[in-house]
Amino acid sequence: MRLTIAAALFALSGHGAMAACTGQNLFDTMPAERAAAIEAASRDVPFRQGLLYQAVRDDQRITLVGTYHFGDARHQPMIKRVRPLIDQAHALYVEAAPAEEARLTKALTEDPTLMVDPDGPTLPERLSPDEWDALSQAMSDRGTPGVITARMRPWYVALMLGVSPCMVRTMAEQGGESGGLDHLLVAEAQDAGMPVRSLEPWDTIFGLFEDLTPEQELDMIRASLPAASYADDYAVTLTDAYFDGDVWKIWEFGRFDAYANSGLSREEVDRQMDLAQTRLMDDRNRAWIAPLLEGAAEAGDEGIVAAFGALHLPGEAGVLSLLQDEGFTITRLDG
Repeated sequence: MRLTIAAALFALSGHGAMAACTGQNLFDTMPAERAAAIEAASRDVPFRQGLLYQAVRDDQRITLVGTYHFGDARHQPMIKRVRPLIDQAHALYVEAAPAEEARLTKALTEDPTLMVDPDGPTLPERLSPDEWDALSQAMSDRGTPGVITARMRPWYVALMLGVSPCMVRTMAEQGGESGGLDHLLVAEAQDAGMPVRSLEPWDTIFGLFEDLTPEQELDMIRASLPAASYADDYAVTLTDAYFDGDVWKIWEFGRFDAYANSGLSREEVDRQMDLAQTRLMDDRNRAWIAPLLEGAAEAGDEGIVAAFGALHLPGEAGVLSLLQDEGFTITRLDG
């Protein structure tokens, strides 16, 4: 859950990280009963597996690519597979096209209050001493000193905790050069002279959390803190699951990891997961259907390609199910 939330921000801001981080896959060491529970929780989720799909209705065609927002050499086979589809398509749709990313970067540069609260109580004042000590250390590991963390907006801190220290260092070394599959496919589209269009406006990320209560904001941090110390392992685990195409397993791993390690009750973990799923995935999925339908209708038999975070594909409110509800026939292409 935490890596997915963080990836949403870094995808919007145009940053990526090469997957040079080392760690262990936590599925290899977890108790057998937890692995079985994760599998059981994932089993009946619609379109739970797969990264490449086609949706067809009459003469309209949408190719859908589930992406991972950070760089990895394992993206290359998917790029090779999708390149001819992009060459033939009418347009590429992504969460944030280059123009929207530029607007976000400009806004963050000109208005630091988007991420920093200059007036309200600081995080050391809002958290317990033990919580603040743990948070300060975790953010320091990610290159942000406590004096800066103290004034950051809680949702942004929670996002940062979901990115492993290794990924943060790599992003800094790359100077913001992108490497995620979304950006690689954008480059392919630009090389082919194809329009690249956004599924949502540049400021979407800020609206996702604007009406949280103060306690909900802090709970986002509390839910993220326990696993922050093994975030490199967490990142390796979720990345391996992504490249295995076992998409919904990524989501349930986060849930059961929080059950075991967050210190929160199962009920509170479920509330956090439901909130994150509604804000980060379900609501956005529903908003994306209109531009996808409009794009497919405009494209005719040329079709369009849509590339966005893989966790937006599965589920009853996932993009694939929503398109199916609109009368599209869904076919997996990488199975």
